[in-house]
Amino acid sequence: MGIELKHWSDGYAEMHLPVSEKLGNRTGRVHGGVICSLLDSVAGYCGLYAPEGAPAPRSLTLSLTTNFLDSSDGGTLIAKGYTVRKGRTVYFSRAEVWMDDTVLLATAVGTFKYLRPK
Repeated sequence: MGIELKHWSDGYAEMHLPVSEKLGNRTGRVHGGVICSLLDSVAGYCGLYAPEGAPAPRSLTLSLTTNFLDSSDGGTLIAKGYTVRKGRTVYFSRAEVWMDDTVLLATAVGTFKYLRPK
């Protein structure tokens, strides 16, 4: 899809996706499935930060609740994820997708399960 991880730190992740016609629905706006993919990705990544050289944890999505708030034309979708709480096996996060960092398109809350290392 062309998603790029722009910022990543403990408890925060930010991803950018340039808007293109390939991402559109029948109305010419970005398809909701694209926005859901961004929300899921950024909400998952914010709970998986590992410093360079450390083994990267992995997870899977247990639940993702999405709310679509607006639609907009623009050049870049910006997704921001924030860790809300971490446990031993599960973490909770929230996420937002913005159009050009000015119009809030959607939000989500998610529950993620850490996977055991291989």
